[in-house]
Amino acid sequence: MTAPQFEEGTTLDRFLMESLRATPGATGQFVNLMQSIALAGKMISSRVNRAGLAGMLGGTGDVNIQGEFVQKLDRYANEVFLKALEHRGHTCMVVSEEEGGVVRVPEQWHSGRYVVTVDPLDGSSNIDVNATIGTIFGVFRRVTPEGSPATDADGLRPGKELSAAGYIIYGSGTVLVLATEFGVHGFTLDPSVGEFFLSHRDIRTPDRAKIYSCNEAYSEKWAPGVRAFIARCKEPDRKMSARYIGSLVADFHRNLLKGGVFLYPATESTPEGKLRLLYEGFPLAYIAEMAGGAATNGKQRILDVVPDELHARTPLVIGSRLDVEEATALMASDAF
Repeated sequence: MTAPQFEEGTTLDRFLMESLRATPGATGQFVNLMQSIALAGKMISSRVNRAGLAGMLGGTGDVNIQGEFVQKLDRYANEVFLKALEHRGHTCMVVSEEEGGVVRVPEQWHSGRYVVTVDPLDGSSNIDVNATIGTIFGVFRRVTPEGSPATDADGLRPGKELSAAGYIIYGSGTVLVLATEFGVHGFTLDPSVGEFFLSHRDIRTPDRAKIYSCNEAYSEKWAPGVRAFIARCKEPDRKMSARYIGSLVADFHRNLLKGGVFLYPATESTPEGKLRLLYEGFPLAYIAEMAGGAATNGKQRILDVVPDELHARTPLVIGSRLDVEEATALMASDAF
């Protein structure tokens, strides 16, 4: 299969159609799916940019399945994604951070080819201070027959079975990063015409990190291997900088482009980690690997893990390949 060549300024729609033409046996469902995801991203971007004026700041008073306080924009983003994905015949099921179980496509719509896993608004605790937030998504091709009701088995799969993954970051501009078999590409939204245009072609992350990202307030709770790696990052010869936003998608995006390693390790009280596999760990690990990076849970490759439940959690070390390998080697003997 020959990958199509894209010029900067290519619209997302043209990118998807050219990719479709280069993929034998493609039906166009993935194109329709990505158009739905892009539409949801545009709607969320618009609401994020005027959250204070639209009465969308602050919490709802509810707590989600993760035990986290739900922000108004969390609820809005979740509803937008569910509505965008349910009716065009490309999706059979959505696994969302904000839902306790799977959300199957309503019976009046065709149960399509793809399962979408999504964190509709990652970093939502940063909304009220106007810090960068984003959406993370992964796409699996279902294992049960198309047209039949989807089952949990369609979503409880190792990350290496992903067909595509991406994220949308809402910052000084809105950028959609998409990873497929044709590589990793970034598209910037031009709000004046309402379209995403190719702005970051064939993203490749550096093999060595210039940045390390972690919450060092938890350092006393880390295992020895994690502390040893961070100590190495601080050695003068490494010339690394510490950068941590506290929004996973924002930290990952910066590190992907500039070269960095992000760590959210296990602790004795949370040996299973805090981040979610299906809609945080898997999609970002897929993107990292497609861009030449790596991702592990400190013991094994993230994409090889098989989740045992929809909201399974994981430790995460992700970013520049050589640094992830170094950190994993140091963490291999850690007890948790």
